[in-house]
Amino acid sequence: MHLNMLKEYSKHNDLSIDVLTSAPQPGNHIIRFSNNINIHKVGVHKKSLHFWRKMEILEWIVKAGHYYKKLIKHKKYDLVHSFFGFPTGWFCYRSRNKLPYIISLRGSDVPGKNLRFAFEYRLLGIMFKAIWKNASALIACSEGLKQRALKFYPQVKIDVVPNGVDIEKFCPISQNTEKKSDVIRLITVGRLSNTKRVDILIDAVKILVEQGKKVKLLIVGGGSLKDSLEKLAAQKNLANFIEFKGIVDSEQMPQLYQNSDLYVSATMQEGMSNAMLEAIACGLPIITTQCEGVDELIKGNGIIIKEETADEIAKAISELVMNTEKLESMSKASRKHSENFTWKSVSQAYLKFYQKI
Repeated sequence: MHLNMLKEYSKHNDLSIDVLTSAPQPGNHIIRFSNNINIHKVGVHKKSLHFWRKMEILEWIVKAGHYYKKLIKHKKYDLVHSFFGFPTGWFCYRSRNKLPYIISLRGSDVPGKNLRFAFEYRLLGIMFKAIWKNASALIACSEGLKQRALKFYPQVKIDVVPNGVDIEKFCPISQNTEKKSDVIRLITVGRLSNTKRVDILIDAVKILVEQGKKVKLLIVGGGSLKDSLEKLAAQKNLANFIEFKGIVDSEQMPQLYQNSDLYVSATMQEGMSNAMLEAIACGLPIITTQCEGVDELIKGNGIIIKEETADEIAKAISELVMNTEKLESMSKASRKHSENFTWKSVSQAYLKFYQKI
């Protein structure tokens, strides 16, 4: 998200921006992103580019905290915008008497069902509320995330600015290229964690296979459950029907969506799914369980499963692929709906907050 926002901000000569972020190896350096944007990278000892260990977070808090103090000491800023309420929101809170700040709530920084952070939610709950209370604007990326945040802290005002998607990069397959396959090609993308409930999707594939359906599920992403999910698929004799792609470079993702027929998800919690946004921009209908951010993304272009079971997901997949006219209609609706989530519209929404504050 941040990269796409910066591309839009680089077009505004009335903005001068310093970005403070991390680097995967120790050491600090500055990158000139554009004439009006500098990126300051504070390096930590990262084991994996795609996963933050708790010790790495603590290392970054200490190192970036010192760097942040130097930045606001030597340059006069008008405001600071924090993506994630924690840990970056903590820096903003500590400088609240010098600088107004905006917090963008993204998902895991809001207490909820994420078991990985259950202890941290209990430990840091009071701190989260203090950070939120003192923000000049608190912005969630979906109405669902807003409601989760309000359950945690009902007394604050929360606005909504959705995530965006690059609709030029992520687009439907060329009209001149037909998908020459009778196999139902499913794709799901995300971290392989408990909240994604990929095991339910595996069970759904098992049901479809037993019904004689030709189906292939592509699972994109890494995570702590990758090995156990691969074993589960093997135990169910689904090696020929499920492919674990692992972590994929972002430049390869459009083609993976374009070579698929449906995007499927059994997630129990999201802020707003970037993967679903990319999928609908590529013209994929969505079949998903009910979770935050879904209501904004599904507008005649998918099915929201009310009962979170493999049977219901398999049923929805089967019914949709059997109805070619409906599948085509939802595909067109997905692409059309994605045009409401351009990075230009997202950046303009944030610029209004900047100007107001």
